[in-house]
Amino acid sequence: MGASHNTPTNKGKQLKYRIEYSTEVENHLRVLSRNQQVKVLNSVDMQLTHQLTVETRNRKPMRPNPIAPWELRIGNLRVYFDVQEGPEKIVYILAVGVKKRNEVRIGKEVIKL
Repeated sequence: MGASHNTPTNKGKQLKYRIEYSTEVENHLRVLSRNQQVKVLNSVDMQLTHQLTVETRNRKPMRPNPIAPWELRIGNLRVYFDVQEGPEKIVYILAVGVKKRNEVRIGKEVIKL
């Protein structure tokens, strides 16, 4: 995987997930506006560090697809990720895109979901 973002442990006993971005995500973020980039990175830091396999209003498991098993919704932005629950808790950010109707633009590619 690509860049790693270490998140400190929680004050309680539960450890936070370490966030790792795939190398492709850098290209996905480049096509977004600066505002969208900041929104994605802040949302990942806030929403993808605890209880990742618990579905929320904005965090949902996806139907089988070639991108990722989980999706984080941030308005029309989407962050696609996978979770490792093993001895080390890691969230892998696999793709970032912009959703419009039933299509998502990830980088310069349009994917129908």
